Amino acid sequence: MTHKSNPSHSQELTPKFHPELTPSLEDLEKQERRLVFRQFTHDDAWELGSLLVGMARERQAPVAIDIHRSGQQLFHAALPGSTPDNDAWIARKRRVVERYGSASYLVGARFRAKGTTFEESSRLDPDTYAAHGGSFPITVEGVGVIGTVTVSGLPQLQDHRFVVEALERFLDR
Repeated sequence: MTHKSNPSHSQELTPKFHPELTPSLEDLEKQERRLVFRQFTHDDAWELGSLLVGMARERQAPVAIDIHRSGQQLFHAALPGSTPDNDAWIARKRRVVERYGSASYLVGARFRAKGTTFEESSRLDPDTYAAHGGSFPITVEGVGVIGTVTVSGLPQLQDHRFVVEALERFLDR
């Protein structure tokens, strides 16, 4: 199964990043330490999800967006151009975050840094788990990881960066 993308939109989707620059493990870990909530309510899920939808519409990104907290789906949106496959990718990426407590892209990068792949070495079913970019932990100060925010529809690094950008905007308010 390959991650679908729309290459005609790739440049405007993440304008402040250069696609050829892959973040280091250190940079990815810093993102997780920095992007922490004081609390995360149902209203926060709605506002964060709405922010992601607005960003996606502005960029004409063909994505599906999902926010889960404590096993409950609090937000879901499927924008034009997304498909049911995006929902399957969301579930697989979300399970990686739930299992490892780290962003799905970071989990995959950690395996790559060891000279292997998640699929080869995790011993987990690739139909159930995908360490591809786009799912990020919702971490609450003093509590830990309580949920996930996930995007699917772009190349994996762009999915990751899209979520990180939305979290930065949301937390900077």
